[in-house]
Amino acid sequence: MLQSSRLRAVQVLIACFVFLVSAGWSYPQDVQMVPDQQDRDSAEKAQTRKDAEEPVATFKARSDLVQFFFNVKEKKGGLIPNLTKDDFEVLENGKPQTIKYFSENSNLPLTLGILIDTSLSQQNVLGMEQQVGGSFLSQILTAKDQAFVIDFNVGIALVQDFTNSVRRLKDALNSVKINTGGQGAVSSIPGMGGGPVPTMNRNKGTLLYDAVYLASHDQMGQQVDRKAMILLTDGEDMGSQYKVRDAIEAAQKADTIVYVLLCADRGFYWSQGASFGGDSEMKKLTAETGGRVIEVGNKPEKLKAAFDQISQELRSQYNLGYVPLNTKKDGSFHRVEIHTKQGYKVQARSGYFAVPD
Repeated sequence: MLQSSRLRAVQVLIACFVFLVSAGWSYPQDVQMVPDQQDRDSAEKAQTRKDAEEPVATFKARSDLVQFFFNVKEKKGGLIPNLTKDDFEVLENGKPQTIKYFSENSNLPLTLGILIDTSLSQQNVLGMEQQVGGSFLSQILTAKDQAFVIDFNVGIALVQDFTNSVRRLKDALNSVKINTGGQGAVSSIPGMGGGPVPTMNRNKGTLLYDAVYLASHDQMGQQVDRKAMILLTDGEDMGSQYKVRDAIEAAQKADTIVYVLLCADRGFYWSQGASFGGDSEMKKLTAETGGRVIEVGNKPEKLKAAFDQISQELRSQYNLGYVPLNTKKDGSFHRVEIHTKQGYKVQARSGYFAVPD
């Protein structure tokens, strides 16, 4: 009897357990999952809102921000480091602007263009330019930088497109030769001789302005961060479709600083009974774009010193940005002045074109 009672008791307990499970009873750990799932849902919604908001703010900043890279110098030309945002004021068309971004030393990637004159007047200095220019590229370029090489004479040729390979860039420099003939010569840059710069049937000799225009428009125009071009030339243009003003505007629209190293063999001009006067137009080109002209002549030591100065300037650039009060993007030129409270000289481009996005 006692054994039958125990058996019935076990059967009752089993029946109760089956009933409770079938009624939907669950373990305590399952009950705890409900608030955890709510937390995850809330977190996902919050992240979605954050992701939706962030691109708008970033796009607006990048779209409206006007950015300048520049050097600050004392009266004798020495670079002035360690200035802060509070040391500067910015004027756009005479109106003060609020600096939104400032960096003392820019370490952004550098895009560099080397434009080398291979017209007849350069025959006695070309070897010097190739040797010293190659050493400069080894000195200035890092793994995150890139450069290209263009040579110009009666035509314009892109000898080496963008690369961070110093070896390829040196090979490109060493491959160029003096070219004086072929009135039908056209550029190997896309668009030249049928695109933006028709060159056929023109009295050509040194297409300097066209080279600057094309390097700015076709090469630099789509690049970002820091950009600079270095011209190795005597500064004499002959036969360009574009004028110096067009070359300046193209460089400004591409936010590109232009340096000119005046490499000239004065003896060549005297032997030809010609005068030398290319420096005046080159000073206009460099002053408007934030660079400068450095007289080299035919001295390798002067060319090396000039490259050293440019290298130091490119590594010592201040960088500031502001959102202009005038937000119209009508293609007009906005003149910008950057001043220091200490009265130092600021070497910067003269302004920017407010082109539509």
